[in-house]
Amino acid sequence: MLISEVRELNDTELVKELGDQERAMMNLRFRKATMQLTNTNELGVTRKTIARIKTVLRERSITSNLEAVQAASTAEGE
Repeated sequence: MLISEVRELNDTELVKELGDQERAMMNLRFRKATMQLTNTNELGVTRKTIARIKTVLRERSITSNLEAVQAASTAEGE
């Protein structure tokens, strides 16, 4: 999943996708441990997708906090 695809999702979809990717990562680890994983690149791709999702969620959290602080400071100034 590319970063542009991740940014198009809303917060609830991101949380759902994060859960799906974490479950997929767990399954890949089990498959690796039992020597059933043929494409070892899947682990890295899944790990990077999880990182992208967490990054976008954190960006949105920081942005909303900044907007709230700015709104509060302008309300006090009036």
